[in-house]
Amino acid sequence: MKTIHSDVIQFRGSHYDFGFMQGEKIKNSITVRNRENQWKVRKPRFSINMEEAKQAIMRFAPGVWDELIGLQEALGWPMEKVLQEFGGYRVEHTKSGCSIMTGENYLIRNYDYHPKTYEGRYTFYQPTDGGYSIIGPSQRVTGRMDGMNEKGLAIGYNFMHRKSPGDGFICCMIGRLILESCGDVSEAVEMLKEIPHRHSFSYVVYDTSGETFIVETSPRGVEVRQSNACTNHFEVMTHENRNHLVDSKRRLSIIQDKQITDAHEAFRLMNDTDKGVFSDLYGSWAGTIHTSAYFPKEMKAWFALGGDREPVVFDFAQWLEGEDAALERITGEVNTDIPFVHMDEGADWFSKY
Repeated sequence: MKTIHSDVIQFRGSHYDFGFMQGEKIKNSITVRNRENQWKVRKPRFSINMEEAKQAIMRFAPGVWDELIGLQEALGWPMEKVLQEFGGYRVEHTKSGCSIMTGENYLIRNYDYHPKTYEGRYTFYQPTDGGYSIIGPSQRVTGRMDGMNEKGLAIGYNFMHRKSPGDGFICCMIGRLILESCGDVSEAVEMLKEIPHRHSFSYVVYDTSGETFIVETSPRGVEVRQSNACTNHFEVMTHENRNHLVDSKRRLSIIQDKQITDAHEAFRLMNDTDKGVFSDLYGSWAGTIHTSAYFPKEMKAWFALGGDREPVVFDFAQWLEGEDAALERITGEVNTDIPFVHMDEGADWFSKY
């Protein structure tokens, strides 16, 4: 077993200042060194058009562009490099897992991916220059893997495939844009119809109304349906599905067949390693790294790293009132020896794992 951690990042202020603070934190960090080595092996399959990326971000969440400028100032990098790492526009993605379920006032998701991509940052951000406050784990600094905003809108996403990518945003930046700018599921669904999508994902959105919408997206189309469970295949755009769906359908069946009575039982179904949903396939880009839960009416969030854990509980409502979370680091254990990009030297692609 490997002990891992996520740092708790808390900030109140402008987007530029938030970006600058984050740039100062990651400058010369092991994460940046590992990613620079990763790019030596995994050549980007995209080009950066700075003006096009700026206009795309400004259309949906202009504050995020200011955050990128703050990052650029702190890091002292060319803007093209900042956009390659943190802009979330036209960036290549690979396979992953993930499972999501919703119920009475909760959204719970397993984030399944590769350790060499996990940056170990759990963020609270309250902007003073527009946009909604957000709680949740970050990806590529500016993006969000899942999260909830001050209006009680929660979101998570599940990978479908990476065939025939288009010009557009990757999943974690789409998660951030939705949480930054949308106040409820209706607004989120409409934005997901408008956003240009780089790859094919399902986005699950949930709010205080208790309604869950699953938005199936690809560069070629968007479809909306309602359900309380989602794994890694489309139910409407079936022509977009991958060929190998056995594990995705197996996990979906477990979630749908289980008679869940409350959020704690749902969390155990997702996080316990013996229930069939949690995955230890880290070398196959599909191992469960964290389990998140969001409670829009209570404005609370649960978070656990690794499996068989009791969640850390964050009171987002109190934080929005100015009371900082006392915890500075979240720890957990995962069953892998693969290095994590934010913790270990050699988390690059020169070796098999």
